[in-house]
Amino acid sequence: MRAAAEARTRRKPAALALSVVLIFTGALIARAAPEAIASSTMKPTIRPLPTGVKADYQLGGPSKPAKGVGIVARDRLAHPARGVYNICYINAYQTQPGAKKLWERHGKLVLRKGGKRVKDADWNEYLLDIRTAKKRKALLRIVGPWIDRCARDGFDAVEFDNLDSFTRSRGLLTTQQAKKYARLLVRRAHRAGLAAGQKNWSTLDGTRLGFDFAVAESCARYRECGTYAKHYGGRVIDIEYRRVDFRRACADQRVRISIVLRDLALKPHGRRSWC
Repeated sequence: MRAAAEARTRRKPAALALSVVLIFTGALIARAAPEAIASSTMKPTIRPLPTGVKADYQLGGPSKPAKGVGIVARDRLAHPARGVYNICYINAYQTQPGAKKLWERHGKLVLRKGGKRVKDADWNEYLLDIRTAKKRKALLRIVGPWIDRCARDGFDAVEFDNLDSFTRSRGLLTTQQAKKYARLLVRRAHRAGLAAGQKNWSTLDGTRLGFDFAVAESCARYRECGTYAKHYGGRVIDIEYRRVDFRRACADQRVRISIVLRDLALKPHGRRSWC
């Protein structure tokens, strides 16, 4: 018994030392924990669209940016250009030609009227069904990984095309549904560290939905450039397809946005002019 008591007495200093170490270590962990938590929840840095530089729209195929070009937009499956600000194009509201099998697997997410798919005849694309929260979330499970890939590939921003698909929906889609889906897309883009671009729909102030810049097609032709500039300042890219509209856009001293004249097919070595 005495031997056991002596052994217990000898262990006390060691046990006390261990307790001190544990308490001290716990204090360090507790002190570091808030910093660790903060770092894990920090939002990724989003690079804003540059202003006052030339932009090139290369959805028809990539080519080496011309001298002085600081912004390039390319399809999500293309590689970003080196040394410039890159925008990743995603057709988020309509089916992309060439993705037939994908949308056959997800046929319930394609808008239908009378059992027939609703089509944008100008581009041979079908409209996506964004009418319910359930369907919008289901679409995001498809489009979301595309956004994440844009970020992994090195793009700086993403533009979501056909935001105005409701205008071609035969009355099936509403502006509110388009906005609700847009909020999901913008949130996903920001979470991936990408700036989010509003594509067309000039009367919409997309900044209220979280958009960071705008991409407009033919805004000079339809007298809409000033509306985009009102919302986004110089963070607007205008693509004109007719020279007369391009000249008008360049002559408008009230609007300071990036303007490029391109061929309608956006061929890799097609027409390009800048102001």
